[in-house]
Amino acid sequence: MNESPHFALSKTPSIANKFLAELRDPSIQKNRMRFRKNLERIGEILAYELSKTFVYQDHQIPTPLGSSATALPSHNPVLVSVLRAGLPLHQGVLNYFDHADSGFIGAYRRSDEQDQQGFSIQLDYESMPDIQDRPFILIDPMLATGRTLVKILQGITAYGTPSQIHIVAAIAAPEGIANLEKSGVPFSLWMGAIDDHLNSKAYIVPGLGDAGDLSFGIKK
Repeated sequence: MNESPHFALSKTPSIANKFLAELRDPSIQKNRMRFRKNLERIGEILAYELSKTFVYQDHQIPTPLGSSATALPSHNPVLVSVLRAGLPLHQGVLNYFDHADSGFIGAYRRSDEQDQQGFSIQLDYESMPDIQDRPFILIDPMLATGRTLVKILQGITAYGTPSQIHIVAAIAAPEGIANLEKSGVPFSLWMGAIDDHLNSKAYIVPGLGDAGDLSFGIKK
């Protein structure tokens, strides 16, 4: 199987590295609004880079003094985020794809002694628009094991066949990327950074902590 295209902002020096550094810094993480804003900024930058892969058609746009030939996307994408941590990153992508439709999926880890990693992935909520022949963008800030995203990708056929599948994440682990590659679903991966590894609890190292808790408060 050919590897899917990967893009990571941290591989090239840019202002995005400042946003990523602030996301990781415990002293700055205490400011929830700033944490959410930095996730939003990463989403905006990745949306711009991702947009270069779309199919475009030429249009004549009228101006006060004539017209301008402009290449515009052939289809508006569908943005689907994993609740709740995905919301700030979703907003960043939506800021650039403002005509997109949005969907949301609730997912969580449940303790499972029969599972090799000690937990299973449960999906308990889905709200999905029609994705037929449209770019499909799946958004989750922390790509750890990749099991949640694989489960989602394997289930989207009920809503149509997208023209493209993109995954947007702020931080990813190599193990999660490998699991996505094994899924057999073709996709492109857009990330802020690729970190070192997963620890024994399947959390990303060095990572940044729990993106949902840092964005919205600690859950019980």
